[in-house]
Amino acid sequence: MELLDRLTSILGTPHVLTGPDTAPYATDWTGKYTGAPLAVLRPADTAQVSEVMRLAHETGTPVVTVSGNTGLAGGTFADGALMLSTERMNRIEEIRPDARIAIVGAGVILSQMHDAAAEHGLAFPVTFGARGSARIGGILSTNAGGSNVLRYGNTRALCLGVEAVLADGRVLNLMTELHKDNTGYDLRDLLIGSEGTLAVITRAVLKLVEAPRAHVTAMVAVPALPDALVLLNRLQAETGGAVQAFEFMPDSYIRQHMARFPDARAPFAESHAVNVLMEVGATAPRDATPEADGSIPIVTRMENTLAALMEDGRVLDAVVATSEAQRAEMWARREAAAEVGMGRKPAIVTDIAVPLDRVATFLDRMNGELAGMDAGAEVNVVSHLGDGNVHYVVWPTSQDPDAHDAIVERVEDVVLSLGGSFSAEHGVGLSKKPSMARRKDAVALDVMRAIKAALDPKGILNPGKLLP
Repeated sequence: MELLDRLTSILGTPHVLTGPDTAPYATDWTGKYTGAPLAVLRPADTAQVSEVMRLAHETGTPVVTVSGNTGLAGGTFADGALMLSTERMNRIEEIRPDARIAIVGAGVILSQMHDAAAEHGLAFPVTFGARGSARIGGILSTNAGGSNVLRYGNTRALCLGVEAVLADGRVLNLMTELHKDNTGYDLRDLLIGSEGTLAVITRAVLKLVEAPRAHVTAMVAVPALPDALVLLNRLQAETGGAVQAFEFMPDSYIRQHMARFPDARAPFAESHAVNVLMEVGATAPRDATPEADGSIPIVTRMENTLAALMEDGRVLDAVVATSEAQRAEMWARREAAAEVGMGRKPAIVTDIAVPLDRVATFLDRMNGELAGMDAGAEVNVVSHLGDGNVHYVVWPTSQDPDAHDAIVERVEDVVLSLGGSFSAEHGVGLSKKPSMARRKDAVALDVMRAIKAALDPKGILNPGKLLP
């Protein structure tokens, strides 16, 4: 009670939530991880975060930072801990269009960042299905990926600087606006992706990019996955690297999506084994300015490219969106993947990455391995094919956790044999800690533990996560 009284004196009574008031924060989006937080704290600014962390450090009280709570790996499980919500630190402080930067609080919702950038003809290109709830702090803490990584990179590539509060309450000011700053260890990149285990990110300097003046969005069917890479490389050559998204959805996913959403339509009149959602974003006026007949040059070029590939047999069918409604329908199919994949229980969720030209090999090998382990299991697959990230979800016939773990280990075996990673964009949290223990280089783990001990000697920041 003394601790809560001291926290209340820092934040005010409305911003120290206890008991039933913590319920909206206590369960993550997956519903798998539900804790009983000691309290939920809602600081307004960095100064209040600093005071909270000084008190937590003094008393040895664990602190788990929560942003939009849309993670999939149990990273915000906070049983008996203080949950520090960034929701009130939600101010877009400044957008400087000429410098292409935004200075924002960690609590800014991703869709709000999109809207604010759009007012200046710019874009913050990180995007994924949870953009209406995910917050910048959580996006940075997990180094989130999404559909535009192919063109713009992960979140780490789109952040120039951060401000963060260390475990003992000291404020680490890394709010550089520089593209070049060669002054020692890159502490910014260390904090990004650390899942709240090293510091609490409170503010950031984000990179903005020119917003596309026109999009070409299409569903394309190809004979096999190797043909999809031919298509991708051809599109990149034709557009000067302007392909923003290249998303693979097999015919099984199309059927699963339509079963989950009965009002949804199939992308083509006939079913195809390999379906790709592609999107090109044109920023140059020469590509986006309508011709006298109303046609858009980039659209015409892409239609001609697809037609030529159809003549070569590399493309079986294609539908190019002719309206924003049709484009939204195409994206809704892909962005429903989490709901489809986790709509059945139990679901074994993996998030892996392999080299681009080995995605087909991974799927062939893993499907064969799975058939020998659980002949009745079903697979739900979507992939950010342009960056080699595969979301491989298994719906097993068994309820046995040991059988589920065996499937995860077999996924790891296949992935690592292909030079891949068992964690691509969702983070490690709790769910992938066993994989970290089994598969992460032992020396790398020692270095990570040394860094954790140096920055958080009492182990109060998001304890029990990430490091086995």
